[in-house]
Amino acid sequence: MPVPQESPAVFNPQSLSGLTREQLIAIVLQQQQHLLQLQQELSTSSTQFDGSTEVLSRPLLPPSDDDTHHPYLNVHGESGSYKLSLVGNSYWTIGRGSDNAIVLPDQWMSRNHAMLQSMGARELYLIDLGSHNGSFVNGRRVSVPISLKHGDKLTFGQTNVEFYNPDAVRLSTATQGLSEAPVTALLHVRRLISVLVVDIRNFTGLTRNLDERLLSEVVGTWFRKAGDIIRANGSWVDKYIGDAVMAVWIHGTQDVGQQELQQPFQALHQLNEMTQKLHLAYPLPFPLKIGAGINTGYGMVGNTGSSDRPDYTALGDTVNAAFRLETSTKQIGLDIAVGATTYQYMQEWQGEDLPLRQFTVQLKGYVNPKPAYACSFPELKTFLETNQ
Repeated sequence: MPVPQESPAVFNPQSLSGLTREQLIAIVLQQQQHLLQLQQELSTSSTQFDGSTEVLSRPLLPPSDDDTHHPYLNVHGESGSYKLSLVGNSYWTIGRGSDNAIVLPDQWMSRNHAMLQSMGARELYLIDLGSHNGSFVNGRRVSVPISLKHGDKLTFGQTNVEFYNPDAVRLSTATQGLSEAPVTALLHVRRLISVLVVDIRNFTGLTRNLDERLLSEVVGTWFRKAGDIIRANGSWVDKYIGDAVMAVWIHGTQDVGQQELQQPFQALHQLNEMTQKLHLAYPLPFPLKIGAGINTGYGMVGNTGSSDRPDYTALGDTVNAAFRLETSTKQIGLDIAVGATTYQYMQEWQGEDLPLRQFTVQLKGYVNPKPAYACSFPELKTFLETNQ
């Protein structure tokens, strides 16, 4: 059976006919990597004028007759009404600043107001980025990421926007009464990954003690800064789930390098530092705190984005256990809990000189108790500073 080689520019269809599904998927992922590298090379060599670099961006286009199955927005503002098609990206920033993917010239909007993030082929989330006047869905202010439905009415400042997702409606209608029909599987490959889950502590108490405007601004700021930190530390995936954020690092096929293993912990340390500073920036009833779980293992990684902007998702027990480990920190009484495989890789990196203490915890959904290794944020900070 032929083995996929390093992705050439063109594949002979006859040479692909004998490949397995997994090998074909590997070729697709390799091609995407080449496209990303090419895009980065083009962006770094963009045309310069008077010593400054001109940033070339792809504008959003109105949906064509052949493109109306994609999600799109109907925008109603001071400059009139028009449609914007949500294709080609996995997320779109919204604001009056020119650096946004969707620029709305509304003086009542913040420069970086909100963000739309795709969570798959049929679901988009609206995330307010700590805007001063807030983002609203069907008249209700958004304080945490919210899943948008076909026909939702959005409001940013004085601009009204309607969200439509015809493909989701069509798929939902087509599957009514066909629950036993087979579902087309997304292309997933099995990869070694590390998953970081971070949760805002006592979020319910925060919602009870803050008005909606301040709550939206605080939470939106936290999510925006969290995304920046996670991406700066090399994560391939950052997802927002309620009052939590998940990040995934995709490793090599069989091993995790020291630098790769450091990245989730560096990101977590920076997330905690950022969270503590938010208390100084806003009149909060109590200091914000976070808890975290980190787990390493094999998971199914798939791409639901486009070739020029992949949007990877991760599924499987490794991901589920990371969420359960984060929850276990409340039982343990510490800030961070990591799984056994993560701990083993850390031992290879640092030997026995680790700040983690072993506990046995009962994770929800698991029959047998599992080992967890936990520490506090001050202990993590000291460890990272000592081992830089």
